[in-house]
Amino acid sequence: MTTQQMPILEPEVEILSNPAPAARRWMVTALLAVLGLFGAGALSIKARAKEQTALSAETARLAVTTISAGYPRPAPRSNELELPGSVQAYTESPIYARTNGYLLRWYKDIGASVQKGELLADLDTPEVDQELSQAQAARQQMVAALDLARTSADRWRELRRTDSVSQQELDQRTSDYAQAQANMAAADANVRRLQELESFKHVYAPFAGVLTKRNVDIGALVNAGNGGSGKELFNLALIDPLRVYVSVPEADAPSIRAGMRAWIGLAEFPASRFTGTVVRTANAIDQNTRTLLTEVDVPNNAGRLLPGAYAQVHFNVPLNGNRLSVPSSAMLFRSEGPSVAVVGPGDRVQLRPIVIGRDFGTSLEILQGVGAHDRVVQNPPDSLENGQAVRVVAGGPEVKPS
Repeated sequence: MTTQQMPILEPEVEILSNPAPAARRWMVTALLAVLGLFGAGALSIKARAKEQTALSAETARLAVTTISAGYPRPAPRSNELELPGSVQAYTESPIYARTNGYLLRWYKDIGASVQKGELLADLDTPEVDQELSQAQAARQQMVAALDLARTSADRWRELRRTDSVSQQELDQRTSDYAQAQANMAAADANVRRLQELESFKHVYAPFAGVLTKRNVDIGALVNAGNGGSGKELFNLALIDPLRVYVSVPEADAPSIRAGMRAWIGLAEFPASRFTGTVVRTANAIDQNTRTLLTEVDVPNNAGRLLPGAYAQVHFNVPLNGNRLSVPSSAMLFRSEGPSVAVVGPGDRVQLRPIVIGRDFGTSLEILQGVGAHDRVVQNPPDSLENGQAVRVVAGGPEVKPS
């Protein structure tokens, strides 16, 4: 039986003792799978790192302010200098009460034309009236005392000639008479003072003009003067002629002289020109604005011009030097004054104060602060700071001057 069983057992031992090819294939497969996972992970990490780098670069690029810049252009040349001006009354004065009381009635309202010395209002002054009556009564007492002192002095003078009275008694009566005269003078002065105060119950126009304000009404308490609780009754303005004040840039100041002709234009009268004359200048340059204050007087017979209006003043003067202009949108309004942003070396911003000449609407004439080779930022954001890095893109007039 053993001999017959051996051939049966040998194949089983041979099959169990030869598992290497299958195990080897499984290990290779597992190793390849692990390597594949590691490779996929490495590729994913590399892709994420690349995306992070690109995102950081894009974020850094977007963090830099993008602006457009261009070079200033030559300003239009003209012999006409146009500057903003302020129209003011030739003479303007507030009118206050000179005595205390109540407003009894007023006769003129705002917009009324009045002549010099015309009655504007009446005041009721009971306290002053009573003081005047008392002062006049006291004066009558002084008159009686003065008559008695004069009579006594004359009588004692006659008695002294006959030695009926002593010299001391005569001197006493003479002194009483002199004192009575002084008291009489004081009483007269007090009466005149109160009469003047009482005359102020009538308010008259100090000059011819137009009433621009009326600040009180009937029954209002009025105090004398403009101090404390004193209240302005009226405001009177002389509007023919009118004064127009204009600040002329320092570069054009030598061309402005008294007697030269000028004309003003107003937005409410676009088709009209109002001719005036330069009457005086400040003869000094304002150190804050670098301008020359100039006064132009303009006739206003028809009353079309109103004090307080904004006007454009035009002078016919030769323009000196080369003028540059930049878009109006390039100007920055800061607390230090008007300025523009210029792109400097390294694409960093330089904020420069400017002096403005003529206003052409869409562009401004620049007298100081910008050169022909400066790249001016167009439409600068309000947050732009000095020294800030920017990225310049096309958009402005990029033709560089020669």
